[in-house]
Formats: sequence, C-alpha cells, structure tokens
Amino acid sequence: MTDQLTRRGRADLHVHTVASDGTATAEAILDHVELNTDLDVIAITDHERIDAAVAARTMAVDRGLRAEVVVGEEVTTLGGHLLALFIDRPIRPYRSLRSTIAAIHDAGGLAVPAHPLVPYPLCAQGWVLRRLLDDPDPAVHPDAIETFNPTTLGKPWHARVTRFADEHRLAHVGNSDAHALSAIATGWTTFPGQDAGDLRRAIEARTTEHGGAFHPTVGQLSTFGQQMRKRGRDARDELKGRLRRDGTGRDHGYPGGRLRPPRFEPAPRKAERDEGGRP
Repeated sequence: MTDQLTRRGRADLHVHTVASDGTATAEAILDHVELNTDLDVIAITDHERIDAAVAARTMAVDRGLRAEVVVGEEVTTLGGHLLALFIDRPIRPYRSLRSTIAAIHDAGGLAVPAHPLVPYPLCAQGWVLRRLLDDPDPAVHPDAIETFNPTTLGKPWHARVTRFADEHRLAHVGNSDAHALSAIATGWTTFPGQDAGDLRRAIEARTTEHGGAFHPTVGQLSTFGQQMRKRGRDARDELKGRLRRDGTGRDHGYPGGRLRPPRFEPAPRKAERDEGGRP
C-alpha cells in the first residue's frame, strides 16, 4: 500500500503513429506500452490530426489497458511545433504561436512547445516564448515546456532548455517524440499520482519532472529508413485504392483507418456479437 501511495506516475506525451509520420499503428503502440513499459499515461500527438489519438483512447478503454491515452496533436505553427494535450477537437495549423496556444486553451487543452530553443524553424525560440510569458493575457501563456527530448534536436540544447524552464517557472515535461515502437518511453514525465487527471493537475501545479536517455544517431537513422519505407507503402496503397475505386487508401493505424474518409470502426464487443448471432 505504501509503494502505491508514494510511487510517482510516468507518462510519455509525444508519440506518433502511422496516421502521420510514425511507423507503428495505434494498436501496436497500445500493445507495446502494455507489455513493455511501465507508463501510466501516453499521449498520441500526430501532426495536424487527432483521429488516431481518439481511436487509441477508445481502444484502451474497451480493452481495459493499464495506460490511459490522452488525445493530443503536434501542431505546426509559424513559431515552431507545439504539443496540444487534452484537447477535445483538432487544432488548425500554420498560425502564430500566440493564436495557436489560445486555440488549444479554448479546446480545453494544455500547450507545450516541443523540442524548443533549437535554432531550427520547427522549434519555438526563447525570445518568442519570453514575449508570450510576459503577455498580460494568460490565455496565450504556454503551460509547460518539453525539457527532455531524446532526439538529435534535443540533446545539444537540453541544459539550456532546462534552465529556461526553471527561470520562467514552467513545468518540466519529458517525452520520447517516438516515431517507432522502440523509442516509446525513452523520454518520460513523472508526476504525483497515476492517472491522466493527476498528470494534468501536476503540469498545472508545476510538480512534474523529466527523465530519459538520449538516442544514438544510428538508431535515429534506422527510424528514418522505416519512415521512408512507410511512405512508399502509403503511396502504393493510395494508388491501389484509387485504381480499384473501392473507397480505401493508406493505413491510418486503427480499425476503419483504411477507409476513405478514414473513420474509427471498432469491432463489436462479445456481448454484441452473441446477441447478433442469435436466431
């Protein structure tokens, strides 16, 4: 009982599926998390879409899995990539960082700059974040910052990002930014409690901590190769669907994800199958 009360929960809030540029399906990710990690919470954060995240959340509940799924999105803004967590609808991309953070809050979510401070167009810069944090409107303030990201973008700037978070009293969030199964849980956030509600309250209270291990470059090259092969399969499946005119296309990683438009179609539960099979 004491261990359960004192144990901190663990989350990975930056995971991609085949619905965007990941290489694993939502179903495979759920299985991997259940069997091979100690994560209590994950967030599916595909680029510019939430369909796989919504499907994964439903599948996790239906299957009674240990880890909760948070609906998220990695949103491309004019000021860099931004994680939208706990959202109830998709967030429109390609707007300013300021207006995107406001939209995330309006959708009930938390806004977390992904792999920030790196001198690269996909990363939010310090001067932009400082200006937002100084804004008198709290609706445009980021809620946390990704202080640990194990990819090549994250490693050289890790200490700088951590200092920035401490200086500005931002919650620390550690994530894997996983695009392959093997990367899941290589970065994580710990928090008081075990479930998604506890995690959200911890981010808002700034009581989270980050952890993880940086990826070797060779491992990232392997993931890049998997992504290239996946894009080839996607192109072939899209072409086949158009030629056959059968309403199918590339796999989005969940039941119904090959349909056009893709839509989650869960398998009927056992009770429903039994009832449907009665004479």
